[in-house]
Amino acid sequence: MNLKSLLLLLTFVTSSAHSIEIENISLPDMGDSSGSLISPRQEQALGAAFFRNLHTRASINQDIEIQQYIQNIGFQLASHSDTPGYPFHFFVVNDSVINAFAGPGGYIGINSGLILLTESESELASVMAHEIAHVTQRHLYRAFEAASKLSLPMAAATLAAILVGTQSPAMGQAAIMAVQAGATQFQINFTRDNEKEADRVGMKILAQADYNPRSMPVFFESLQHSSRFYGQNIPEFLRTHPVSASRIADTRGRAERYPYKQYPDSKEYALSKAKLRVLTSQNLETTLHYFSSHSNIGTDWQKAVAAYGMGLTYLATQQFEQAQTLLSRLVKQYPNQPQFILAVARTESEMGKNQKAYQLYRKAIQKFPDNTAIKLAYIKSLLKTNRPKQARRVLENLAEPLKNQAVYYELLAQSYADSGLEAESHRFLAEYYYSLGNTHQAILQIKLAQQSKNLNFYLKAILDERLNHFRQEQQQRKQLL
Repeated sequence: MNLKSLLLLLTFVTSSAHSIEIENISLPDMGDSSGSLISPRQEQALGAAFFRNLHTRASINQDIEIQQYIQNIGFQLASHSDTPGYPFHFFVVNDSVINAFAGPGGYIGINSGLILLTESESELASVMAHEIAHVTQRHLYRAFEAASKLSLPMAAATLAAILVGTQSPAMGQAAIMAVQAGATQFQINFTRDNEKEADRVGMKILAQADYNPRSMPVFFESLQHSSRFYGQNIPEFLRTHPVSASRIADTRGRAERYPYKQYPDSKEYALSKAKLRVLTSQNLETTLHYFSSHSNIGTDWQKAVAAYGMGLTYLATQQFEQAQTLLSRLVKQYPNQPQFILAVARTESEMGKNQKAYQLYRKAIQKFPDNTAIKLAYIKSLLKTNRPKQARRVLENLAEPLKNQAVYYELLAQSYADSGLEAESHRFLAEYYYSLGNTHQAILQIKLAQQSKNLNFYLKAILDERLNHFRQEQQQRKQLL
């Protein structure tokens, strides 16, 4: 497959971080509605490689509750898109820069800064619906053109470098130059037409998923107003998704065609924002003051959210007694809110009371058997209380999509290590590092596994195959440097 042209396309159509003004570049519409220019298998392989490499360039949020929340919104929206069966992946980037982007293979990232800027769940959903529309309308592949080949690992690594160019401008520019060298010349245009189509399709997705379509122009207008305070440091989302008065007017006109009704935010929205504010805080003392100043404002629920934020901040600063007092009170007030139960159990665990934490997690998983965050917390408590075989049984019964995530490999490796099975532990630690884009450590773990005694033929063959795969990818990445 000719990936170099595709990569150059992706450089511009994702919400990438570079200084080239795409408004001044034109492109004949090639079209790819059938997916004939890149197969679904190739698309998913590029997406997975891109996501692995992104871990080495940006801070991908690993908190399971945050992941679960953003994925739930994403899947709800995607189920009402033109391609409900498409394997989307939604994740949060720990970055205060206001940005969102759609990468190859349906990998859609939302920066924490953008999430915290939103004032309603529908505003957040409107941005995600817009990015989903970029994928479903195949804007990423409409400009594909034959060119010299670029290997998949090199393509993914370069795209990841470009995507976070604001954090490392030199790296981003070097990556662009590396790809452009030797590529056949062609032009790309991802401006008004694509954005207008993504707005139109995204709003339709938004309304069908039961989010407020009026939130899209409201958030665009909020972004436009806030941009005046940034000077030359315009938020990345506005650089790659320019908001004009006509665009706001167009989306508002479309939104007004939908009947008016109330769209209450979910409890998870407010709780996720509170937790994200703590997780990404640069000054926890300031964060504590923020929540404290909101602790007596608004409805009972808004006060509870502020108390939750205070509790998490106390926990982050190891003020365990204060955390336990606030969080335990919340559990009594809202016994069916899993976030509060998890926070109390986590406090017990961090205080070294692992057995008590295990009992709380066990009760929680019985009460919320489908809650992924509780399942993983329960598995960790099994490991902390020396129950590795039981932990492995729970891991083996997790849903398949979760078995491709780094946390799955990490916990599986620990369960094998605690059972004294070193080869298997190193094997899955290798997969853990590989999923985070650390191919060097993955190779080291495979070599350690190969040194283990009494390897059976089946495991030896797996280790040999994975070592060869990791080495090939590492070599191809070196060619990019």
